[in-house]
Amino acid sequence: MGKSLEPIISPYLGHSPVDGSSRNLFQVFFLLSHYVPTSSPDDPRYQKGYYDLAFIAYYIVFWSMVRQLITVNLCQPAARYFRIRKVKLERFGEQGYATIYFFVMGCWGYRIMGQLPTFWYRTEYFWLDYPHWDMKPELKRYYLMQMAYWCQQFLVLVLGLEKPRKDYAVLVVHHFVTIWLVGWSYMTNMTVLGSAVYMSMDIPDSSLALSMLLNYMQKERSKTIAFAVLLVLWTYFRHYLSLVILWSVWFEFELIPEAARVWHPPSGYWMPPWIRYQMFIPLALLQGLNLFWYFLIMRILVRTLLYSKLDDERSDDEDEGDDSKED
Repeated sequence: MGKSLEPIISPYLGHSPVDGSSRNLFQVFFLLSHYVPTSSPDDPRYQKGYYDLAFIAYYIVFWSMVRQLITVNLCQPAARYFRIRKVKLERFGEQGYATIYFFVMGCWGYRIMGQLPTFWYRTEYFWLDYPHWDMKPELKRYYLMQMAYWCQQFLVLVLGLEKPRKDYAVLVVHHFVTIWLVGWSYMTNMTVLGSAVYMSMDIPDSSLALSMLLNYMQKERSKTIAFAVLLVLWTYFRHYLSLVILWSVWFEFELIPEAARVWHPPSGYWMPPWIRYQMFIPLALLQGLNLFWYFLIMRILVRTLLYSKLDDERSDDEDEGDDSKED
């Protein structure tokens, strides 16, 4: 994806900026910037830079448009077809968008990890040969588009563009911690670690959103199967692999070359000893939030086994009171 867009757009907008200067003011919004001129044409590399902020800003708008297109033009007609209650139309659209987004990004993240030495969670390569400042174009595009998505989602939450759920405060904290981790990992040249964290989150999120869609549609057998798949994926990705990453941050940090364990940004070195805690604490907080949701999932499981009732624990507060207002 990263390579495929460049040949199409480059003839009209020019090549990506190499040194921060550009003849075309608009190309930085669409194309990757900060090409490494010493990299091979057969294996182009990019570094981070200030023009990345313009790229992120554009894709915040892009994701807003995609969200609106999917929720209004795709999911709401589907909801009416399945006779979803009117008060659930908005929530159905949100979960439809989440299903599509996380499935696509989960698959893309898997493809990107397959191009890196970290596949499949070979954690020592998070640290060996640091700093990982020169990125494959696809990795950089993936990382910045993910950053734009989470910034857009954070704005949706804090501006109240979504109906609040019972776990609204937890979601706000989750999005803030996610943006903090993404920003720091990008700045400190730890994108190989960050991409692994992304994938451990996206794949179970797609399953979660799908199970919620099926719950709204009242597809009893399908939602039961989807819930079972969610339970397996959530346990493996959100907890086992996340704990593997936490273990690596705490115990394998010393694999960073000794000369690179300093704070010297001009050389790409951002790894003094205290950075270990800066990475570990937010990741541990993220794991704590995941455990909160895992508790809700397990509560659903227990309730299903005892009462044969499988429903969403995170339904929005307003729905039950609004049922009587439907036409």
